[in-house]
Amino acid sequence: MASSSPPLKDELDIVIPTIRNLDFLEMWRPFFQPYHLIIVQDGDPSRTIKVPDGFDYDLYNRNDINKMLGPRASCISFKDSACRCFGYMVSKKKYIYTIDDDCFVAKDPSGKDINALEQHIKNILSPSTPYFFNTLYDPFQEGNDFVRGYPFSLREGVPTAVSHGLWLNIPDYDAPTQLVKPLERNTRYVNTVMTIPKGTLFPMCGMNLAFDRDLIGPAMYFGLMGEGQPIGRYDDMWAGWCTKVICDHLGLGIKTGLPYIWHSKASNPFVNLKKEYNGIYWQEEIIPFFQSATLSKDSTTVQKCYVELSKQVKEKLGKIDPYFTKLADAMVTWIEAWDELNPATDTAKLPNGSAK
Repeated sequence: MASSSPPLKDELDIVIPTIRNLDFLEMWRPFFQPYHLIIVQDGDPSRTIKVPDGFDYDLYNRNDINKMLGPRASCISFKDSACRCFGYMVSKKKYIYTIDDDCFVAKDPSGKDINALEQHIKNILSPSTPYFFNTLYDPFQEGNDFVRGYPFSLREGVPTAVSHGLWLNIPDYDAPTQLVKPLERNTRYVNTVMTIPKGTLFPMCGMNLAFDRDLIGPAMYFGLMGEGQPIGRYDDMWAGWCTKVICDHLGLGIKTGLPYIWHSKASNPFVNLKKEYNGIYWQEEIIPFFQSATLSKDSTTVQKCYVELSKQVKEKLGKIDPYFTKLADAMVTWIEAWDELNPATDTAKLPNGSAK
């Protein structure tokens, strides 16, 4: 029998960036209706976005962003789904789940609808194990445990800051891969979750993602993308790289794997190539930068970590292109805006006994 109260009902917001009517919510109604939605409308603020009846939501458009942030609104991307991070900033909940409006309910191999949100909540409420890899993947999943040889001193794990979900049907490919594999679909359902090891980066996708806002929220800045910027489609990956470096420093974990959603439509590879072109070129220098980035002992909160990282971005990546100097300044502006809207926030400090 279903529980009378959904898990974390009063502690979680669902953030959705969109430019269209949210008919897709009908399919998610059984899972999303009990929760509060934060809808961030991209593009023309005079356009009316229709939301199906029965959902509890706040809708913000560009006029609201400008009004609430004033000059600092410049740090929120325009005409790009990166605008979703404004929803993270205005939320007052401990947890965030974000999903794209072209993502639908997937089915597991038995044909049962997957409650993606429920699985994300399980992931985020169980510890991560970034310091030693368990060959049975997530030992906290039902039916799993730590294997022989796993140190008992590390079995308590660390708090999980991020749960990164995956997608069936349309894979999350870059434009060159889309162009050479136009008909490829992901049909493989892998029933597992794993902790991404300390010191290992990953390409974070924002279309099916949950995180503990109290632990890592200020690092979830999706950068400067879209109109007026020389790059797009790197917003979630930028946030992922910054977040991973900070999680490694603060002793927090990131899980990836379940749950799956059904990604319904592939974006145009030629349009994507135009957006990604600089990123594909720049990432060969960006990724080594993040792989070697270290943070000082003085950076004991996410905000301090993020500002320190912004200085390194300006110093080391600013040489690649003036965009990175602009992005580094926007990172600081983002933190200022976050702290202004969340004055009491004291985000994660180093957990007791965590590996440094």
